[in-house]
Amino acid sequence: MLFTRESDYAIRIVRALKSGGQRKVQEICDAEEIPKAFCYKITKKLSQAGIVEAVRGAKGGFCLARSIRELTLYDVVIAVEPDFSVIECIHHFCNQNSGSKRCKVHCELLEIQHTVEELLQKKTLYDILGE
Repeated sequence: MLFTRESDYAIRIVRALKSGGQRKVQEICDAEEIPKAFCYKITKKLSQAGIVEAVRGAKGGFCLARSIRELTLYDVVIAVEPDFSVIECIHHFCNQNSGSKRCKVHCELLEIQHTVEELLQKKTLYDILGE
């Protein structure tokens, strides 16, 4: 599967934080229509990847840990889906591969995978979202 709901929500969370400063989880959820439980789960992964930073305390929330001038869609997607692929056999065994003979479908999908990755890395979130 190309993009899961988790990737979509991760991109929305970054979009909600794009202007800098910090926002509470409820503000992010309201602005981007994300269920609160998903928001906590995804912000944890984004935090572990160094994309967002958690601010603790009563006035806490989340803010971007990196500038949108350096973040790409690829960075965000890979943070929540490290095995991101167009189809499962890209990163896993294809039962049609044998010895030196490669499955033609697998080879074609691998090219598509590389193209998708290049496109996701091509522009920063600043290029896409602007100021």
